[in-house]
Amino acid sequence: MQTTLSPEYQHTADGQAAEAIVRNCVHCGFCTATCPTYQLLGDELDGPRGRIYLIKQVLEGAEPTRKTQQHLDRCLTCRNCESTCPSGVEYGHLIDLGRKLVDAKVPRPLPEQAVRWALKEGLPSPLFGVAMKLGQAVRGVLPHAIRSKVPAARDAGRTPVPVHARKVLMLAGCVQPSMSPNINSATARVLDAAGIQTVVAPKAGCCGAVKFHLNDQDGAKAAMRANIDAWWPHIAGGVEAIVMNASGCGVMVKDYGHVLHDDPLYAAKAQRVSELTRDLSELLPDLVDTLKPRISAAAAQAAGVQAFHPPCTLQHGQKLRGGVEQHMAALGFTVQVASNEAHLCCGSAGTYSVLNPTIAYELRDRKLGNLQALQPQGICSANIGCITHLQSGTDTPVRHWVEVLDTALSSTSSAS
Repeated sequence: MQTTLSPEYQHTADGQAAEAIVRNCVHCGFCTATCPTYQLLGDELDGPRGRIYLIKQVLEGAEPTRKTQQHLDRCLTCRNCESTCPSGVEYGHLIDLGRKLVDAKVPRPLPEQAVRWALKEGLPSPLFGVAMKLGQAVRGVLPHAIRSKVPAARDAGRTPVPVHARKVLMLAGCVQPSMSPNINSATARVLDAAGIQTVVAPKAGCCGAVKFHLNDQDGAKAAMRANIDAWWPHIAGGVEAIVMNASGCGVMVKDYGHVLHDDPLYAAKAQRVSELTRDLSELLPDLVDTLKPRISAAAAQAAGVQAFHPPCTLQHGQKLRGGVEQHMAALGFTVQVASNEAHLCCGSAGTYSVLNPTIAYELRDRKLGNLQALQPQGICSANIGCITHLQSGTDTPVRHWVEVLDTALSSTSSAS
């Protein structure tokens, strides 16, 4: 797509980066067929092609409006369009740039600013855990809209404390330890069973995704640098990988090298961090032979049919498809994906379900309908946001797939 930068953006890094991405778009429209918001709203400006055109107009000097901002806001950043695009348009990077340019010119109403500030400052805060415990204590009397964001309290279970020669770093995450603490401990137990020690750097916090996608890119970069500093001694000490059991964090950390590429102090370290980062599912191929003897056929069968929802950050952001189903099947589990619309977003999308609840809940119910068609005993996913969002709309248990695996390992240990 031909683009002529306005003088305002001609010599800026953001303008040049956005122009390079826009130029790859051939305006074919294949992306609209797989865009969740276009499918729901039917508005060209609520699809990737339309949003690219809006960003192009801004780059060429058009004044963005509140309407421009809203169309960009309604994007889930699911990156389904990237999986569809024949031209390799890096839409995820472009939408972040576009929002940054538009927000610099279009002030938001004060109530909206307050909500976005509370999300970007509150979710990564240590106080989030305190607030979540209070919410869980009074969950039964909370209004439905709030109760759906507060999962029932769960026990983290045993955390192994062995020392293995093989070590990996694990990011605890900002909301996951409070909302679903068993995911991290289940990850540690499963890797321990395979002879791998998980190491959590205490000073590593939020991956930066919450602030980055709410257009506090400076705050996000500060979080990234803090994580790099916390991880670097362990990286220098020879850890095999940085393991992510929340795919939303994984796609962000894998992008550290891109985000900090012009930082003279952190560019090389950020690139190394990105290279070392692995989604937990990427470890599965090497774990199957070790774990399989420890899982009885009865334990795997007891899990029943598990309907797997592959998060957008896994299948589109990280381009990881089919691995969980394939390797869980090799371990004896029955894991299936929906035969219809498995590629579509569930509507969680980080803070999206708070900022755009109508669209988010419509996508959730659509997703659950397709998953329930499998008549599963449980639903599993790979991202805390998706798990919490889906659970708010169903009585069927929704868990991380590693919890399903861990339960089978634990039952085998108990039986022995």
